[in-house]
Amino acid sequence: MAGPLTASGRAAVVGAGPAGLMAAEVLAGAGIAVDVYDAMPSAGRKFLLAGIGGLNITHSEPAAAFLARYGDRAEALAPMLEAFGARAICDWVHGLGIETFVGSSGRVFPKEMKAAPLLRAWLHRLRGQGVRLHMRHRWLGWEEGGALAFDTPAGRAVQHHDAVVLALGGASWPRLGSDAAWVPWLAGRGVRIAPLAPANCGFEIDWSPHFRERYAGQPVRAVTLAMSDEQGEWRRGGEFVVSGYGVEGSLVYAASARLREAVARHGHAELRLDLAPGLGMERVAEELAWPRGSKSMANHLRARIKVDGVKAGLLREIVPAADFHDPARLAAWVKSLPLTLRAPRPIDEAISSAGGVAFDGMDEHGMLGALPGVFCAGEMLDWEAPTGGYLLTACLASGRWSGQGAARWLARRNGA
Repeated sequence: MAGPLTASGRAAVVGAGPAGLMAAEVLAGAGIAVDVYDAMPSAGRKFLLAGIGGLNITHSEPAAAFLARYGDRAEALAPMLEAFGARAICDWVHGLGIETFVGSSGRVFPKEMKAAPLLRAWLHRLRGQGVRLHMRHRWLGWEEGGALAFDTPAGRAVQHHDAVVLALGGASWPRLGSDAAWVPWLAGRGVRIAPLAPANCGFEIDWSPHFRERYAGQPVRAVTLAMSDEQGEWRRGGEFVVSGYGVEGSLVYAASARLREAVARHGHAELRLDLAPGLGMERVAEELAWPRGSKSMANHLRARIKVDGVKAGLLREIVPAADFHDPARLAAWVKSLPLTLRAPRPIDEAISSAGGVAFDGMDEHGMLGALPGVFCAGEMLDWEAPTGGYLLTACLASGRWSGQGAARWLARRNGA
């Protein structure tokens, strides 16, 4: 940030998640008085819950591959991620006294795997910078004249600020504050909002009662999922989970944007499942043609191609009974088993959401064209990304970007 900034401005940050706290840190560092407001009893509630199984901070893959994870929003996010990407975020985490390590998948974690120590250190730093946190302050929109209205434990309160950063999250996990209540307030003031939709979500499949009862909750490991759509072929290896309603888990989440669009366009989406990715089609057919004698088909599948448990259950669920007696046909099913997905799960069950404030309604610093002095950051912007550190990285980067934009705007307004 070029040149010193005056400290006479007062900024509000609405939302105490990662994007909002990063914006607050940048603003306070520029000498601006900062008030952070959040509806929850404490800061970073979704951040803490997401870190229960191990906080995935960012990802160590090359920058070009990293940026591609953001799909058709990569271009809009590129300046933010170039200014504050994976390496810078790791340096920032280390500056809070938190050590990190890179896992076998390339994901970056804090050494203790937990979110709470990082959040405690961060809040300690922010308070040291003079940032004031106001919890249980639910934003109610604007009053006449641009003041912010809040529902607080003491009743309705109205606050005036010189600049505002909104970091209110999307519509996933409403119990933790991301309930998209802000959509009509911004839309009513001329801000274009792309419809919110579930991202990193499960999808529904019409399992038979027998399959659902026997296999719900079981992971399907060491497989490859593939799909074809207007964008071309998508293929990735890993694992997912069979649920009572259909499928969920990392492999499904990675394809969720394209699956969701396919359902919207065609009324359903189809995934192709390779149950034996380490074997070619001919080898699978050869193994299945091996005489099985008195062995059951289940034992034959397990012994010859290592397909058993829930994998064998998926074959029984989908493959016509007659094809189990034809090694070539059964091999084709093993290598490309179709799963028909009929709908994504509701947005309030999703890990994250797509849609939100359109980038073309903001300037290059994150300020809304329809609302001068109001900036947006984090998941309330119109982007999405798979799990793997990409969500948190973009939230932090956009929070920093919008915080800098608000600081610059105040500096210009004050003649600095």
